[in-house]
Amino acid sequence: MITGCTRSSGVTQCGTGFVPSIRSVHRCDGLHVVSAAAGGARDLREACREARPCSVRDHQQPLSGPLRSNETESIMMTERADLVVGGVDTHKDEHVAVVLDVAGRRLGVESFPATTAGYVALRAWLVGFGAVLAVGIEGCGSYGLGLRRELTAAGIVVHEVCRPNRQLRHRRGKSDAVDAEAAARAVLAGQEMITPKSADGPVETMRVLRLARRSAIKARDTATNQLHALVVTAPSELRERLDGLPIGSVVQLLVDDDVAVTVADGGYVLAMRSLARRWQQLDKEAADLRAALHRVVGEAAPDGLLEQQGVGPDVAAALMIAAGDNPDRLRSEASFAALCGVSPLDASSGKQQRHRLNRGGNRDANMALWRIVLVRLRWDPITRAYLERRIGEGKTRREAMRCLKRYIARDVYRILTISRDPRQLAA
Repeated sequence: MITGCTRSSGVTQCGTGFVPSIRSVHRCDGLHVVSAAAGGARDLREACREARPCSVRDHQQPLSGPLRSNETESIMMTERADLVVGGVDTHKDEHVAVVLDVAGRRLGVESFPATTAGYVALRAWLVGFGAVLAVGIEGCGSYGLGLRRELTAAGIVVHEVCRPNRQLRHRRGKSDAVDAEAAARAVLAGQEMITPKSADGPVETMRVLRLARRSAIKARDTATNQLHALVVTAPSELRERLDGLPIGSVVQLLVDDDVAVTVADGGYVLAMRSLARRWQQLDKEAADLRAALHRVVGEAAPDGLLEQQGVGPDVAAALMIAAGDNPDRLRSEASFAALCGVSPLDASSGKQQRHRLNRGGNRDANMALWRIVLVRLRWDPITRAYLERRIGEGKTRREAMRCLKRYIARDVYRILTISRDPRQLAA
């Protein structure tokens, strides 16, 4: 057997993740042998035994220079055979986990209940296979939130992965174990990985308060529409008393006026009084939630955000919720613009070079930027001058306003990331 032979195979660490190498490269004294990694063990031994010279380069020439950094990392990673990567497919009642080694071989698959004890058991099961490089989880913001918190508290890196490719699922089928393995392989390859929101600070409080307030407002609007419809079809005497009044006065009159309910009115008074009391309760809930939201925003907003023209507590809450409690997860202002749906998408093909409107991203944050643009167009002369200049260059008013949203997103990103971390205010 030829001596002095070192091997570089297994995985390669690059900027996006740990990628299994496709080929195994053997560097021998005076030889350079390449063989396939899969099923090539016998051919590899035969190649070294026969000591055939490399046909690509002169076997008398030594390998030039030391190993490159990625080759050194590959050799070091191969020596660490205890490194593993996990993937989890989350559900309401149970989570399915898969463990892969750094070469992409599946080491185990197991199901765990979606409880606190189940999260601890899943973490212990992962660690039992070796040092965990990272774990890919589907749905870190919903069913996988509890598991993400448990793994993060234990010091394990967690990435949120996207749903597997539909064409791939159509060809190979779909199961919980297959989805969990796809999540692990996405982390191993460094593809379509997202740093999830930490959801452990005041921004998460803003999100839940805003969610409850929007629900109350939506139910109040439904009650308003129902009251207006009943006023139109109510008996003449009741309709004449309520017609033309604003909704607040209609509600107050129905709640305070002690009108006897008779069979002759067909139950109109009873139904309208019930809707009026419901409207009153929902209106109070929305006001209380709005006050609580403004209080949290005032305490947690980064320095300078609320001082921006057109940025109030509601707009600031929408922008902070989009960034999350850990805004450092955003790599650049371009990533924040894409998150808000204000980054134009390249739609070029052949000789046609153009960009199209981005209809994705967080639409609440997109609407918040749109409100800022409207306010500045009304009160800021610099913004109006910019709009007129871009229209003079051939852009439509809508296109110019989209450019303004992109510029404002850049300013908001700098404030969110350079200023203090809102998580520090949670203590």
